[in-house]
Amino acid sequence: MSNIIELVLKNQSVRIEKGELISFKVDDYEFIHQKGSPGWSSSDTEMFPIIGPVNEVNFQVQTLNGISCQDQHGHLRQMEYDLTSSSSKKASYKKTYKSGTQIKNSKFPKKSTIEWMDWPYSFEFEKVFELTDLGLSIDFIVLGDKNMPFMLGYHPTFKINTATPTIHMNTTEITLDEVLAVGSRALQVPDCEFITLKDEKDITIKTEGFGHFMCWTEVRNMVCIEPISFYPYAVAQEHIHKGFQSLKDKTRFKVLISPDT
Repeated sequence: MSNIIELVLKNQSVRIEKGELISFKVDDYEFIHQKGSPGWSSSDTEMFPIIGPVNEVNFQVQTLNGISCQDQHGHLRQMEYDLTSSSSKKASYKKTYKSGTQIKNSKFPKKSTIEWMDWPYSFEFEKVFELTDLGLSIDFIVLGDKNMPFMLGYHPTFKINTATPTIHMNTTEITLDEVLAVGSRALQVPDCEFITLKDEKDITIKTEGFGHFMCWTEVRNMVCIEPISFYPYAVAQEHIHKGFQSLKDKTRFKVLISPDT
């Protein structure tokens, strides 16, 4: 049985593999970075319950329920999604975590010194894709222990087809060279709810709940435009807990990937 779900609406088509967005086409034009192309081995993922590295503090993250062992961008990405429902235009996925469960770190031992990660809170994390007339809507719904600290970042990667693409927000323009110059830290775009990538064809990423973006690439054929709740390099790693939100109830974050036609 194939793990790939396909959504179609008029001239738009989406392909999802185990909860990962691997294709978004409009009139057969591909907007998403393809696995196997230079730059990154994935096409999208989530950063949860932390964003950013913690290697300088021995991978220890402070919470009200004690110290957690986390690697860069959190342990959610190490878990597999379960498909909970699908139709021709919509697909829902879920990850469920029980407090204290050890999660294997795929970066160990080549890229990390820790083999297992854990989190002292239980949660459910839902990711819902839906094609609409405005584009591809992606909702993230977080439900968990009351007052659970967390950050959330979405990490989609867009294919670049021209030599000089630009990134626009309000009246500001960012060049690909500016993103490249920042390197692995990713370029901070604070207090922003929408960004347009201007390339051979333009696409706009609109958000609700995140509040900020960061942009990352180390090659010229792709760029990650990432909605984030907190920019991790705003503080030293030992203070990363200062970027946490506190979960009060079921919380929803929204992303709309909208082609400019």
